Amino acid sequence: MSIEMNRRAVVRTAAGVAGAVSLSPLLAACGGSGSGAGKGGTSSKKGLAAALPAYVPSTVAKPDIASVRLPNGAATEPGYLTFPAEPVTTVKKTPGKGGHYTSATPLWGTIPPADNQYYQAMSQALGTTIKMQPANGNTYGQALATLSASDNLPDWVQIPTWMNGQAQTGGLVGRHLADLMPYLSGDKVKEYPNLAAIPSSGWMSGAWENKLYGIPCFTSGTSFSQVIFYRKDVFQDHGIDAADIKSADDLMRVDREVTDAKAGRWAFDDIWTYFSGAFGVPQKFRVDGGKLVHKYQTPEILEALAWHYKLAKSGLMSPDALAGNVHDQKTRFYAGKTLIVGDGIGAWSVGDAQSGQAANKKYRRSLLPVFAAEGHSKPYVYIGPGTGYVSCLNACLKPSQIRELLSVADYLAAPWGSAEYTMTIYGVKGVDYNLVTEVPVATSTGQQNVQQATYPFLVAYPNTVNTPGYRRSPRSSAPGSGPPRRSRSSRSSGT
Repeated sequence: MSIEMNRRAVVRTAAGVAGAVSLSPLLAACGGSGSGAGKGGTSSKKGLAAALPAYVPSTVAKPDIASVRLPNGAATEPGYLTFPAEPVTTVKKTPGKGGHYTSATPLWGTIPPADNQYYQAMSQALGTTIKMQPANGNTYGQALATLSASDNLPDWVQIPTWMNGQAQTGGLVGRHLADLMPYLSGDKVKEYPNLAAIPSSGWMSGAWENKLYGIPCFTSGTSFSQVIFYRKDVFQDHGIDAADIKSADDLMRVDREVTDAKAGRWAFDDIWTYFSGAFGVPQKFRVDGGKLVHKYQTPEILEALAWHYKLAKSGLMSPDALAGNVHDQKTRFYAGKTLIVGDGIGAWSVGDAQSGQAANKKYRRSLLPVFAAEGHSKPYVYIGPGTGYVSCLNACLKPSQIRELLSVADYLAAPWGSAEYTMTIYGVKGVDYNLVTEVPVATSTGQQNVQQATYPFLVAYPNTVNTPGYRRSPRSSAPGSGPPRRSRSSRSSGT
């Protein structure tokens, strides 16, 4: 696993191993013990093509804003302006066969009560009992490392791809994780239509040395993993048009106008990893003269460091951000204590609008324009993989049990607005949520048991742009649902 110079790596390294406790005891995995050094994970072009499931797009819900196909297989996500009054059923019969299984998933939020009413209702809908035991996402990597080292895994486990090193996934594939090729590769996936509707870019993240081990969650056709947001409402109050910011110097100049330390307002939160691309720093490697060059070997990294050092000394950056307080980043942004922040695109959501407007009715988040630091070169942004989340099944499971869990996965992967999606994301109508002006609104029970997404970490439908109740957002490209990631966002969770 590589060592990257970013605050997320520092936070993960500093975290404890409390998550391992919450995942125990679990079922012992099959196969002999091992160091976990295992396989490297690279697939050949031909081998990968044979391993991947066929892609059959869903036709259940026609989007209000259609997906746009882009070069190299990329695509924008379909947009929906309203929630369907009568969700369509996509799974015609109860998927499960009465089995009982364990699971392990991360959660960046409050852990719901164990065996709560929502979990019981889901078990009835699935026809299968999956023991949901989400663990603290901030310590989940250490928990996976402990489980991997002890050869103890649940029946169904989420292994985020950036945690492959900690989980020692290379030592688990083929020994403790089931190869899903016999069930899903090629046209075999058509037995599970909702799984077949997940684009190939998601399944690629679950492939390992020409085999298929992972089921993707939160698949995106255009994954912009690092973007910079600003408080558009505050900029407008100061007569600033973000479109006029065309260089790093412009950004520094404009932000002197909005910083007021006496009022407790600073322009910047921590944007180190998010703004590096403006200086031409590659996401990790680039090819120069036929040679592979790491970003830390480039002259551009020195330029980026020099500018950020200048920023840190400028008085324009929040003291809390300088002190490394990442946990309150969103709170600072909502309160207007910081006006520019880096995040994933999934942070732009209905939940974000609700939280921001609770702090300030004028709150409005928007994307900072993309530009090159010196203001002349062609700008670019980092694009991530189809997903960073895949779940795996235990190799101990019998073929009949794997088929049962894949049928359950087909239910959980139902498209946005379907009856199965509504049940998975919102729970039981009248108990966990009610429709208010055609928008699902959580009850107090739903807030406690359902709002913190758990089942989508086992499998989730492809990302969409949906913002029920906020009709302007999809038209201005604001994501409405997304992966409940390290910091809570909701672009694929539907909340």
